Amino acid sequence: MSAWPLPEAFTGGSGTVRWNRLGAPDGRPLVLLHGTPFSSYVWRAVARSLGRDHQVFVWDMPGYGVSEKSAGQDVSLAAQGRVFAELLEHWGLEEPLVAAHDFGGAVALRAHLLHGARYGALALVDPVALAPWGSPFFRLVRDHAEVFEQLPEALHRALVREYVGSTGGPGLHPAVLDRLVEPWLGETGQPAFYRQIAQADQRYTDEIQDRYTGIDVPTLICWGEDDAWIPVAKGRELAGLVPGSRWEPIAHAGHLVQEDAPAELTAALLDFFRRVP
Repeated sequence: MSAWPLPEAFTGGSGTVRWNRLGAPDGRPLVLLHGTPFSSYVWRAVARSLGRDHQVFVWDMPGYGVSEKSAGQDVSLAAQGRVFAELLEHWGLEEPLVAAHDFGGAVALRAHLLHGARYGALALVDPVALAPWGSPFFRLVRDHAEVFEQLPEALHRALVREYVGSTGGPGLHPAVLDRLVEPWLGETGQPAFYRQIAQADQRYTDEIQDRYTGIDVPTLICWGEDDAWIPVAKGRELAGLVPGSRWEPIAHAGHLVQEDAPAELTAALLDFFRRVP
């Protein structure tokens, strides 16, 4: 499996973030946000393709991937929205193009609606945006995170593997599944996995949901039609709320559209971003 290095570091309000910049140095800046329980690794194929035309920024949120994971760390949506706004300032990006998946969608929306982050355009891919969200499993773990933290390592590994593999669509390659599970293992990773679920509170999307009708940047909403985590009907509902948004369902793709249909997603993003003035 090819490497996915994040050699750069930025220390913000929730710890040290690892990031990288790739693609065309003089291209229009484009930032990618991952979801939970994933990392920027899920964007690798799409990011490299987008990099032919754009200067692409990728990062692992605090508490995820190879970024800092620590006891007592604030990895809530509220914290991630602030960190993203800080990171954009650190990079000197005033109106970048933004593509955000799952939890990252809520992060991008909070940064824009609450923290003044400005975007040239926004693409939301199966975002966490509308209540209710969180599967029965997710809610069970959230309500009993301290108990789940005590699971023996082998049981924890099996649980995370089953959870990450349940996104719908054609399913993940075993090597990709291994890579997505790896950051959540060991003395640091296991408590970090339950920490991020314990802090996933719907109130952070409730706070901004009534503001979606005021979004005035060009917006694309992509959705895997076989998403097993957030029904495609939620995507249509969101598209109906954001004025002038473009709706792009992607057939034969589950929640991890980047893995299930990378070519189709890349084509949709390129077509959308190329139309932005």
